[in-house]
Amino acid sequence: MMQIDLEKLPNLADISKRLTTGYHISEQDFALWTELDANEDAYSALFAALGNQLKRDSRGFFYFDVDDATVNMGKISRLFALTTYALVEFFADQGQDPLRALFETEINHEILSSILQQQYHLFEQLEIYSATDLKREVGNRMLRYGFAKTQGDNFKLLPPLYRYLDALVAVDSLAEEEGHQHV
Repeated sequence: MMQIDLEKLPNLADISKRLTTGYHISEQDFALWTELDANEDAYSALFAALGNQLKRDSRGFFYFDVDDATVNMGKISRLFALTTYALVEFFADQGQDPLRALFETEINHEILSSILQQQYHLFEQLEIYSATDLKREVGNRMLRYGFAKTQGDNFKLLPPLYRYLDALVAVDSLAEEEGHQHV
């Protein structure tokens, strides 16, 4: 059995609380990130004993691997995925490198309006009818879960968003494989 020195984990309560609510701790959360990084084994063992699986993504963030089976989280996940997809399409249409633009561009009202117009039929299915809805329903939740940080009235996306990019790439390559099988 591993011996865990709780004095080396002064942010345990804060880290646990955030991860339990679905928050992703990235390097912008400097104190929490540093402590997790330095004591990853202790945290993994501690959380595993409590029934949670701590995941570390090599692109710079920690999160709990949870089953997204709850209906509510399902809708939020769909909104995050759709917004990610819409932003990638938007930046590609602008002739930008979508991956770079995704993390370097401040997402403002104008961009939210554009992606809403481009993908209106999809957003409408998730009860998003305006850029204001999009900012409130998606932007604010992205901030709450550590997928974005505030930049004045706008927000900037953070590395945890790679979880949705990975899912989009997986869906895309699956669709391509199925397409090739029907030829």
